[in-house]
Amino acid sequence: MRRFLLTLLALAAFTLSTLVPVQAASVVPAGNRNVEQPAVPGASKRRTKAGKTTFDRKYAKVVRLLARDKKLISKIKSIAGQYGIAPIHMVGALVGEHTYNVDAYDRLQSYYVKAAAYSGDKFRFAYEGQSIQQLIALPQFADCASSSGSYELWTCRERVWNKSFRGKNVGGMAYPNNRFSAVFFQPFYAGQTFGLGQINPLTALELSDLVSRVSGYPKLDENDAGEVYASIMDPDKSLAYMAASIRMSIDEYRKIAGVDISGNPGITATLYNTGNPRERAYELKARGAGTLPEENYYGWLINDKLAELEALL
Repeated sequence: MRRFLLTLLALAAFTLSTLVPVQAASVVPAGNRNVEQPAVPGASKRRTKAGKTTFDRKYAKVVRLLARDKKLISKIKSIAGQYGIAPIHMVGALVGEHTYNVDAYDRLQSYYVKAAAYSGDKFRFAYEGQSIQQLIALPQFADCASSSGSYELWTCRERVWNKSFRGKNVGGMAYPNNRFSAVFFQPFYAGQTFGLGQINPLTALELSDLVSRVSGYPKLDENDAGEVYASIMDPDKSLAYMAASIRMSIDEYRKIAGVDISGNPGITATLYNTGNPRERAYELKARGAGTLPEENYYGWLINDKLAELEALL
């Protein structure tokens, strides 16, 4: 009860500090809407098979990491409080990522060691010799310049990419029919998400303002890929970006769709997995009042294992 009250107080403080309008919202009840787990994508199955493991083993491994690392749990609680979210949302996202996307390292220290290998100036965000700086200087992106913050700026640029560049030939350059993050923010084709929180570099750029304001980390610059990677590979900073992502999802669903998803870790985990909470909130709103969001395979697992995961806290 004490933890619950502290979380509510943190949420209220965060709401006031960020000027997010407080309005009545339909509360999404706890638990899964689907009786059975939705299908797991083939790509996730192939990755797991290639690693000669299973989803059950990967789940057990990340739960063991969390259970024995009290310092990590303490950091999760602290950072969750700063962003006004219950820590179970962060635990759910961590467990989902390391069950379905990557295998967890045995020790948290391994993430710090790995982060050091990604620092420096050896990386740049580019495609076929065209840097991200050159791309966003093109006239198609001009309207995005008036965006009020990093989230609005980069989601605008992503929309422009999808409309004007994805799968098209522009100015003699043939662009792949693929996501913005995969084409320009995956320079060495070693995966699209990184670190303890499995953060995508584009997602980090979107959340840069929020993380800077709440956690005090310097704002990220797309022209300094090394610093972006250093931020999402460092476990402490990665947790801040994870919390910011969850906070953003909760706020977008409340503001746009009029639903409160803060009591359902399976839904926030689903959005952590799928991304684009603003777009998905508008899609939910378009389906009409009373429509509740549903968990995907990833979020379903979190709600199904909720009692075990809450025990870690």
